[in-house]
Amino acid sequence: MSSGSVFFISTVPSFMAWMTYISHWFDEDDWYEGQQRAKMSRVKQVGLLAAGCQPWNKDICAASGDRFAYCATLAVYIYQLDHRYNEFKLHAIMSEHKKTITAMSWCPHNPDVFASASADSLVIIWNVNEQKVVAKLDNTKGSKNQKHVLRPESLEGTDEEDPVTALEWDPLSTDYLLVANLHNGIRLVDSESLSCITTFMFPSAAASVQCLAWVSSAPGMFITGDSQVGVLRVWNVSRTTPVENFKLKQTGFHGLHVLSSPPKQKQCSSQYPPKNHHTSSTSEAVPPPTLTQNQAFSLPPGHTVCCFMDGGVGLYDMGAKKWDFLRDLGHVETIFDCKFKPDNPDLLATASFDGTIKVWDINTLSAVYTSPGNEGVIYSISWAPGNLNCIAGGTSRNGAFIWDIRKGKIITRFSEHGKNGIFCIAWSHKDSKRIATCSSDGFCIIRTIDGNVLHKYKHPAAVFGCDWSQNNKDMIATGCEDKNVRVYYLATSSDQPLKVFTGHTAKVFHVRWSPLREGILCSGSDDGTVRIWDYTQDACINVLSGHTAPVRGLMWNPEIPYLLISGSWDYTIRVWDTRDGTCLDTVYDHGADVYGLTCHPSRPFTMASCSRDSTVRLWSLTPLINPLQINIITDRCWDDIIGNTDRAVESGAPPLLCGKVSRDIKQELEKLSGSLQGKKLRWFSEFFSPPGGSKNLWDLVAVIKGQDDSLLPQNYCKGIMHMKHLIRFRLSKAQELTTVKMSKFGGGIGAPSKEERLKEAAEIHLRLGQIQRYCELMVELGEWDKALSVAPGVSMKYWRKLMQRRADQLIQEENDDVIPYCIAIGDVKKLVSFFTSRGQLKEALLVAQAACEGNIQMLTLSTTSGTSNSAGNNADDYNDLLQKVSKELADWYFQDGRAVLAACCHLAVENIELAMANLIRGNELELAISVGTVLGESAAPATHYALELLARKCMTVITCFPSLGYRDLAVDLLMMIPDNTLQLVKLCAFYPGCTAEINDLHEKCNLPDVEECMRVAETIQADGDVFETMKYYLLSTEPEKALPVGIQYVKEQLCGSDWTLDSVFPYLDLLSYIRTEQLMLPKCSEFRNELLILCGYIGALLAIRREYNSIVPALYEYTSQLLKRREVSVPLKIEQLSEELDAWRACTQLNKPTDELPCTPPSESQRALYSVLVSRIQGEPLKGMVGPDCVTGSNLPSHSDVHTSCLTGLKIQGPVFFLEDGKSTISLNDALMWAKVNPFSPLGTGIRLNPF
Repeated sequence: MSSGSVFFISTVPSFMAWMTYISHWFDEDDWYEGQQRAKMSRVKQVGLLAAGCQPWNKDICAASGDRFAYCATLAVYIYQLDHRYNEFKLHAIMSEHKKTITAMSWCPHNPDVFASASADSLVIIWNVNEQKVVAKLDNTKGSKNQKHVLRPESLEGTDEEDPVTALEWDPLSTDYLLVANLHNGIRLVDSESLSCITTFMFPSAAASVQCLAWVSSAPGMFITGDSQVGVLRVWNVSRTTPVENFKLKQTGFHGLHVLSSPPKQKQCSSQYPPKNHHTSSTSEAVPPPTLTQNQAFSLPPGHTVCCFMDGGVGLYDMGAKKWDFLRDLGHVETIFDCKFKPDNPDLLATASFDGTIKVWDINTLSAVYTSPGNEGVIYSISWAPGNLNCIAGGTSRNGAFIWDIRKGKIITRFSEHGKNGIFCIAWSHKDSKRIATCSSDGFCIIRTIDGNVLHKYKHPAAVFGCDWSQNNKDMIATGCEDKNVRVYYLATSSDQPLKVFTGHTAKVFHVRWSPLREGILCSGSDDGTVRIWDYTQDACINVLSGHTAPVRGLMWNPEIPYLLISGSWDYTIRVWDTRDGTCLDTVYDHGADVYGLTCHPSRPFTMASCSRDSTVRLWSLTPLINPLQINIITDRCWDDIIGNTDRAVESGAPPLLCGKVSRDIKQELEKLSGSLQGKKLRWFSEFFSPPGGSKNLWDLVAVIKGQDDSLLPQNYCKGIMHMKHLIRFRLSKAQELTTVKMSKFGGGIGAPSKEERLKEAAEIHLRLGQIQRYCELMVELGEWDKALSVAPGVSMKYWRKLMQRRADQLIQEENDDVIPYCIAIGDVKKLVSFFTSRGQLKEALLVAQAACEGNIQMLTLSTTSGTSNSAGNNADDYNDLLQKVSKELADWYFQDGRAVLAACCHLAVENIELAMANLIRGNELELAISVGTVLGESAAPATHYALELLARKCMTVITCFPSLGYRDLAVDLLMMIPDNTLQLVKLCAFYPGCTAEINDLHEKCNLPDVEECMRVAETIQADGDVFETMKYYLLSTEPEKALPVGIQYVKEQLCGSDWTLDSVFPYLDLLSYIRTEQLMLPKCSEFRNELLILCGYIGALLAIRREYNSIVPALYEYTSQLLKRREVSVPLKIEQLSEELDAWRACTQLNKPTDELPCTPPSESQRALYSVLVSRIQGEPLKGMVGPDCVTGSNLPSHSDVHTSCLTGLKIQGPVFFLEDGKSTISLNDALMWAKVNPFSPLGTGIRLNPF
């Protein structure tokens, strides 16, 4: 090893492990068959509903530095502060405990380590950074030892109980102890003399303390949380009454934890001097001169983690009096069932062990309704058909019930099963009067909704599942503990089953009828299998084996008749092709048993799952049927898209849509006249897309294309609006808030009071520049100071008038308070920068838009003749500001793994280039092409790039639907690009068929046959046109002849001094499409090695151009490792690569100094080298493509399937991509970026990467 390479590796320590691990690849020249095992999970995770915080144990929240954590029953949720956006994000879910977690504590010396304990006496030590268990300590039971017993004085000498709800030692002294009793309040106790120093008084006798905590940053201060209502009280030991009370929630507190070091707030931009605060966490609370008694106790600038009895959890900033993070409520225990609402795909209901049903809006991932609770365990739920807005639930001990969501109460109860558990409840969707339940008492009971029992079907043992046939309203199937599946027919009076299916070797749990194939049903069992039964043949037609534990969740896809999904106690979800029993994909993300699976008919490829890990996860199944999407994009005939069930279930047939929704779309399109492609693309795009902005995106496309505003959907104003609508819609919302009267039943969870509504309306008016309306609302709320302080913004006359009104009132009250005020000025930039610095990007956008429309005026004190001119400049300034803020908001969505919403932000200000780029960088290629096709010319360059990437996917896809069709799909896609010759050449060059197939493809692409290409290549070579020579050799009978021609040319270029990236890259890019088996020939090994090295180096430069910073070091390292291990002669030196990487690092870190590491400025030689690099690299032709890729779900933590990237050595957050050895992994984001700049695998095998 030369000294240069030693030096190089020492600068990149994180790659050592990677290179040692995969070094054997660099010595193998045979084409490795592992490509068949290379896989990427085809089911994409697109959403996660986190659990709430458990209400049973005390020490279940903790915090350290910029992280905080809380415990659900079986998992610890860790949130981390994203410093760029000043918000907390779910970072990891740790789920190793099998019994209820009882306590957790963060290590005081190491912010990466915490411990958790569970009811089975197990203590686990975790490393948060590496997301792994460091140690497990078993059997940690201790002995009891009482030294002193202290009872409240009022209870001395009595037997009365008053439980101690909380106690905490003073962090600054071992003598003082704060004790809270449920009924007798709080005492400060001296533990040495065993005497009570102070007893603290509550404002009302009804208040009682649930939890307390000292504020370590403010000596003598502590906080308490009330048990009945969520009131946070701040106390000082020198006073017996609270300093401040905050009502944070309707439900009582469960736990409190004060962050010792509050998260670092992002500073407001530095051009403004810092505010002068009178106090800091270390200074004494000395009041400024004119403060009232209460204000004399400065509020600590602390953050407190608050946990509530309803599972809610949040981080409250006591100084700023606002939530930095709030997750309003969540299930705290196993979720047994989940179901989409039949008439509204945005609402999902879940049922839990915690005794509640919750209804979630899956677009915002927030709870909109929760049932009254106290039902024991709820095992099963079923929505009423249509728009009845009721849910039926089955419980462990309390029978079944119907909950009316709108009324918020239980309207009916069924008790025919007595105290026996009801495992399944099913509301018939063919006959809305009938509800079936099955129970541990061995009965399946059918009754009408008013409680009239129609049938009682007796089984020999407990019945766990039942399902109504979707084709015959009188047929129901059951699953029983006796291992059998039964089918009953309600139209007869007999209580005997029509059919009994035997075959399972353990109890049968759920049964599900196929929605598309009459007489077909499936059953899941504790024997770990799923069986498919044909009622018409009295037979089991398939056994699906693969799960290693009992099967629980079962779901047929409502559009693809052979697609079945199952969930199991082995923590996995499996997707099956029931035609031949193949498992198409296995999903490992849940951290415990998977119980419920549900899919919405109108979004048939969006699925939700629920689990004992207390999470609900949303998935997209669209990647499984990718050919269908491409058939729609390329406008193929209906026969390639929609078919009948018989055709679709033929073995090996490509996927076809057979469900109701796809047929409805087809019928609607057939009614229309004119060009249908735009509508077809939109409707199918929404049909395939998961929730998360695709509808919003298409609404904005329609606005840009000039659609009439009256056609916009009702909920348009809830999403990201086009700039021309933003102010108008927000204004009408403000008016609605001021006038609306609350309905009798309230507005769902935590409906705002009149005061809260008026405050919200006032805030909107203020942001819209309507100061007078704001002032009047503030006066109505009694907040005169706020009104007066901004009144001069209306006029001095109005301010004086308002002062007069206030003075009159104060005189009447005989109150001589001094009234403060400040003058409202229209400094939009300061306001925008303030909002942006706090991460309130939507507010910033609103203000910037208001300024653009001229609603916020600068107060000029002197007028000059140049006013009109400056106003013009202002409009331009404000427009730039609007674009800048939109981009900030888009970046926020994008880095959060929400590329579609990021694209919406750009479309809202008509920046089509950046909108398209966000979709492509989020790998939403089908959506990008659909939207780009409709938008037309303005989106063309990006659309063509997306078509090229999607064709690449089809060229190298290893699919679960083996068909020649994929080759033709790639041709169809490339035919949509106007100037497509070169792309078609690459496709033909790469296609690995026999000569006849290849010639057939050449004909489709209007290219000569392979023999003719050989003759053309030889002729052109004599003329000296290198690029054309390569092209025709690649298309000929001997494609390997292109290698020496192209590689020699590139090497000559690199030896010169004036080459650029664009003069070299097209040659390497074309060469990289040589057929893999040709590249692997032993006679090509030297050329192959040189091609891999040159592609690696040019790829590194492309990555610098595109700012793919996470893979630049890996590409340099890959290239130098190949240089070191392979016999090659290329004009590159390991030392040169090392110096270039160092120069890039030194010169680009200038833009991003971190607080921890001050930068070492680059040396002169590094500057010089970097400027040479920059001149070679030049700019990216597709402007918006600069910046890292980030796919949907990139920030969603997986529970159980944690992989380490072989590029960075770090844990992979979000989707994982397996390389061709079937074991090495990199993140999907890194794989996409790598493939865009270097087509060959990071393992150095010469196999092309296909992560698209």
